[in-house]
Amino acid sequence: QSRATSTRNCGLQQMAIFITVATGGGCATMYYLMQKNFSRSDYYRVALEHLKRHSGAMESLGAPPLKVYNIHLTDGHNRVSPARAQIKIPVSGTKSAGYLYTSSSKDTLLNRWCLQEAVLLLRDGRRIDVLSSSSDEPDDAGDQDGNL
Repeated sequence: QSRATSTRNCGLQQMAIFITVATGGGCATMYYLMQKNFSRSDYYRVALEHLKRHSGAMESLGAPPLKVYNIHLTDGHNRVSPARAQIKIPVSGTKSAGYLYTSSSKDTLLNRWCLQEAVLLLRDGRRIDVLSSSSDEPDDAGDQDGNL
């Protein structure tokens, strides 16, 4: 009888391990797919294009090379609806790192996203308005909390 109980417990342990691994793999796959959707979206790509064209921001980061990291899906700043997208993109270069805070709205007539705000907040607290002219200097005034 104890041998049958031992075999049954072993089977239950194996099933528990399998379920844990399968659930973890499913969660990891879903996280990867959500990150991929963000990186393919127009509101994400347009914001990064503006950052790359802003020479002052790129120089402050020490880019190129510009490294773009995954968005923190649990960050409350990242909100996307059918009409608006507000995201916080982690970026870094060889000199510094920070977050690109963006706000976009959907133009329903043209069926495209329009970038309304893009501000790079560097680790040292400097803010750079990425939508301004590429020759502008970093903007040290403003909100130091990383809020738009």
